[in-house]
Amino acid sequence: MNSPTCLMMTISQPEQEKLIDKLQIFKIQGKDKRGCTILRIIGKLFPARIVSVEAVNKYLQEKIYPSLGERQFSIVYVHTGVNRSENFPGIAALRSICDAMPENVKDHLKAVYFLHPSLQSRLFLALFGRLIFTGGIYWKLNYVTRLEFLWEHVKRKEIEMPEFVYEFEEELDDYRPMTDYGMEGDHPRVYIDSTVEPAVSMYSMRCIA
Repeated sequence: MNSPTCLMMTISQPEQEKLIDKLQIFKIQGKDKRGCTILRIIGKLFPARIVSVEAVNKYLQEKIYPSLGERQFSIVYVHTGVNRSENFPGIAALRSICDAMPENVKDHLKAVYFLHPSLQSRLFLALFGRLIFTGGIYWKLNYVTRLEFLWEHVKRKEIEMPEFVYEFEEELDDYRPMTDYGMEGDHPRVYIDSTVEPAVSMYSMRCIA
């Protein structure tokens, strides 16, 4: 079996950027209920074994960040179906992507909604989140266990979700875990938006880590 490095060498960086665009891993779409533009990221679609961090950074810098402009925005990261061996870029890559984000873009980022976090991802971010998400991004991270809780903060009709996300939700309906709290973080909340009704309680990751 070819190694990830060998696979990357067979695809040029421009081809990698075209693949990122074709898969629509990153898509600016709709607004949340605070009026912030949404950057939707689909983790399952990320071809980590054949796309380099350099290609990702270049794509973001040329296609995504200029489109955001000076607008305030939120990130909806869909973790549904992410497999560490197939579509997880690694700690170094995540840190590089975060470090390469322009400061004005970080300043305009208001919230990160992490949909369908696994226990492994929670533990990973509890250990490494502060190292990876610099510039205050870590403190804007919110875990969202179900779509119904995401819709309390994001306008449902303005953002598209892949079919596999709804299929996963149906599986959760069959077995609703005891930790299905809604929206939570692994840190104390740093803001309360008075324009949005608090539909769900916030819980600290420390009580389950």
